Amino acid sequence: MHLYLAEAGHVADAAELIATFGDSAALEAAIRAGRSRDIGNHLHFCRWRQVERLIEVLASPAALGTIH
Repeated sequence: MHLYLAEAGHVADAAELIATFGDSAALEAAIRAGRSRDIGNHLHFCRWRQVERLIEVLASPAALGTIH
């Protein structure tokens, strides 16, 4: 899985959602992305989708990518 973060603030967004919603943090990010898409805000849609992906990566028990 490739993960692209357009800005470091996405990490803060993910941390905040994890602290607030726990195991449901990725779902909350998906809901926010859906809301943004529905109102036509493509920038926030992309932001919340990337935050959702970051949360999923952080929650994954397996290592992703190359291990050194």
